[in-house]
Amino acid sequence: MSTRTLLCITVTPRSSRSGIAMDERGEIKARLNSPPADGRANDELVRLIAKTLGIAKSRISIEKGERGRKKILSIEGMTEDEVRHRL
Repeated sequence: MSTRTLLCITVTPRSSRSGIAMDERGEIKARLNSPPADGRANDELVRLIAKTLGIAKSRISIEKGERGRKKILSIEGMTEDEVRHRL
């Protein structure tokens, strides 16, 4: 049985810089340089998470929220503790 982690992320598109941060409550926020048009912000989010976690983009998918600011990502092959530690 493979491990799968669901991750809730709040996205802010059109930021001056891209980055991922965790606030004091443990909520994950992603700032993205891309605009939300044509799925570009979603693509940048997947690239940014993959690079930060050191995994392939193919192991990350957007489960919910493709068109909203709040998204739920599915990450294959990592536990929630591993993901939070790397972020």
